[in-house]
Formats: sequence, C-alpha cells, structure tokens
Amino acid sequence: MRVYLGSDHAGFELKSHLVTYLATKGYDVVDVGAHTYDEGDDYPAFCLHTGARVVDDEGSLGIVIGGSGNGEQIAANKIKGVRAALIWNLSTAQLSREHNDANVAGVGARQHTLDEATALVEAFLSTPFSGADRHARRIAEVAGYETSQDLPALPS
Repeated sequence: MRVYLGSDHAGFELKSHLVTYLATKGYDVVDVGAHTYDEGDDYPAFCLHTGARVVDDEGSLGIVIGGSGNGEQIAANKIKGVRAALIWNLSTAQLSREHNDANVAGVGARQHTLDEATALVEAFLSTPFSGADRHARRIAEVAGYETSQDLPALPS
C-alpha cells in the first residue's frame, strides 16, 4: 500500500521517523514534505498536497502531522474526496477506518511519544473499512453533499 506523509516543522521529526519505519514494514512511502526542518513553515501546503495525492491514487492512504493534528486534518479535508480524521488513541485510529473509511489521518506530534504516534499510525493503516451498509450509506451522504453542495433533508 502506498502511504503519503506530509508535515510542517512541528511534525518533521515524527514524519522522518515514519518514512523510515513504514518502509521497513513494506509500505510504499511517499514523503510529500517538508523535506528540511524550517521553524517558520506552514502546514496547509503539505497537507493539501498529501490529500490531493491520496485522492488521485486509489487505494492509498495519507498521514498529515503537525503539533496537534487538528489544523492538518482540517486542511486535508478541503480536498474533495478526502476523509481525514484526527487520530488520538487506538480506538479513534481504528474507528476512523472501520466506520468512516478515512483515507487520511491527522496526528499531533506534540501530543504523543514517538512510540505512541507510531502505534496510532500502524492501527490506522492496518484497519480495513468494515463495509457495513450503515457506514457506507453515511459516507455516500457526505460525498453527495461534497459534490452537489445541497444540504440533505433533515429527518423528521
């Protein structure tokens, strides 16, 4: 599986670790950047490009990393077709894939040790989408809105 990784300065150390670690686990890793540490860089470009590459490469997944992971997943979610989730424990990592078929994970490098963050990423990458009808239906509703921009009717 191809995995795209993008981060700003706050996630640079974790991203660098994951690039090497995931390659040793057999993943086809693409480092979207930052490629050098720059304390003044901004996360949006790295996250937007990571999300766009995931959408253009069916079956791939992405990881966007910053200090908290919040802004990073928000930025990635601006790309049509991205379903980015903030993963902050093993349950959220697994459920984001099982229930939401998330294709990008946001990770906060300042929120976790290197080992904890690595375990979260492994859980995200190794968990398949359940395919359950109720989850697929909900994902389709969100995708429909993303395309049409028409709000769905509220249930009565």
